[in-house]
Order: sequence, then structure tokens, then C-alpha cells
Amino acid sequence: MTILSPSILGADLLHLGEEIEKTRRLGIRWLHLDQMDGLFTPTIAFGPQFVRAIRLKTDQFLDVHLMLEYPMQHIEDFVAAGADLITIHYECKDDPEKALRAIAAHGVKTGLSIKPATPPEAIEHLLPLCDLVLVMTVQPGYGGQTLREDCVKKLPIVKEMIQKTGRDIYLEVDGGIKAGNMERVVKAGANVLVMGTGLFGVRNPERIVSAAHGEDAPCTL
Repeated sequence: MTILSPSILGADLLHLGEEIEKTRRLGIRWLHLDQMDGLFTPTIAFGPQFVRAIRLKTDQFLDVHLMLEYPMQHIEDFVAAGADLITIHYECKDDPEKALRAIAAHGVKTGLSIKPATPPEAIEHLLPLCDLVLVMTVQPGYGGQTLREDCVKKLPIVKEMIQKTGRDIYLEVDGGIKAGNMERVVKAGANVLVMGTGLFGVRNPERIVSAAHGEDAPCTL
């Protein structure tokens, strides 16, 4: 079953409580929380306090994406804030293997992301440490971008690498996902879809949720 992980970057932040409650009513069990330091990405967004505030308001699965140059120094803060899964970037300046092991040591699910320029084969040796792989289909930093087809082509490659491990690793895609292309990325191998403006900015989000969830109940890791 396909899981939706709505990106809070695409929500109306002045009415965030209402936006989160809307996702709950729609049966969505995940929330995607991007964290940006202004170095790894050109923009700055949120922080552990923001994650903590959301945790106090919901029991949804918090899918925290660290777009940080040095994630190691922040892992404990995001764990304490209530993250259920923490994704770091292969391209960060910390050792990604050490970062993944540090996350797992805190009992939190581990994720590893790659930017558009990174070949999927670069992370194959790290898959045994991952609960989730995130393929970025836009250059990270801004919401509302257009899906890159060259990045979609990575999904079958990553899916095959995951299957070779024999482990249940989620394959997440983030960037430009909307109603018109979600079926295509799912067929390419993704089973977790990050949607910002593609979900929060549409008139009938329930149609997107129905298409993703089908008749099955939403699930978490």
C-alpha cells in the first residue's frame, strides 16, 4: 500500500493545527517535517522545537528529513523532540554510516536520502542500515518545484537494490509529487509519497488519499 507523508512546508503555517487535523481526518498517518540549515540548502526551515510542538499535538508518525551539512550534532535533539524516523543525506559532510548508526542507537527508524546528482549505486553499501531510502526528485530547498523525470528513473534501480537486501525498506520520493504523476512514481517503485502543495494546495485532497490508500487502512513503520 502507498503511504502519504504530507510535507508541512506546503501547509498553511498560520493555521497549522487545523492543517494537521485535516490530514488526520483524511486517514493520513505520516507527516513529513523538513529541516534546513541554510548551508546544505539555500533556505532555512524549522528546527527541533517545531518538531516538538507538532509531537505535542498529534500521534502521527513524524518523518523528519534533515537537510543539514552536519546532522550528527542534531540527532539527539530531534530524537528528544519526538521524531519517529530521521532521514539524513548521503551528501552531508558527516560520515553517513556513523549518522545512521547514531540514529538507530536511539531506537529511531533510519532514512537515507540522495539528491538529484547522486547515482543510486552510491548508497547500496549503506542499505543494510536503512529503514527508508528517500529519492529527491527536485533539488532540495524549495517547495512547489516540478518533478524531474531523470530522478524518477532512479526508482526502479533503488527498488532492485532494496530487494537484493531481503529487507523491508521503504522507498520514499519527494519533490513535485501531485495527483497527475503519483501513479507513475508508484509504478516506478516508490511506496511513500511526500506531497506538499500537491496535497495541501488542492481542492479535493480526499481523492488523492483514496487513490493512494485504496480500500486498505493507512499504516506506519
